[in-house]
Amino acid sequence: MSQYPPIRIVRPDQFDRGTAQTPGSERRAAIAADNGIDTALWGGIFVVEPGAKTGIHHHGKQETIAYVLEGDCAVRWGERGEFSAAAHAGDFIHVPAWLPHMEINPSKIAASSGSLCEAPRSRS
Repeated sequence: MSQYPPIRIVRPDQFDRGTAQTPGSERRAAIAADNGIDTALWGGIFVVEPGAKTGIHHHGKQETIAYVLEGDCAVRWGERGEFSAAAHAGDFIHVPAWLPHMEINPSKIAASSGSLCEAPRSRS
């Protein structure tokens, strides 16, 4: 038996759609404790359908890094979404812990999708 934990490969057909959801998008968990992986991280993909937007939400103590795989994404943040930025395929997005935010797909035709990695914020 090795002293090292194994590397895990999670294929798309193994993604878990039963993970926490925000109306307006679909999250599919790949790397998560609920998938039998001993980790405090959450990694997966999310899809925002054409013309859809999520409600304002936060990820609690989880900091989030998102990578826009395809399409365009408008991001709004603040208590009422009073701040905004646009992200496009190839861009990274950092969402601090506890930050109220929402994702919007401005396209009426194409879905917007991205890859997410969330980790508990550690305080030194």
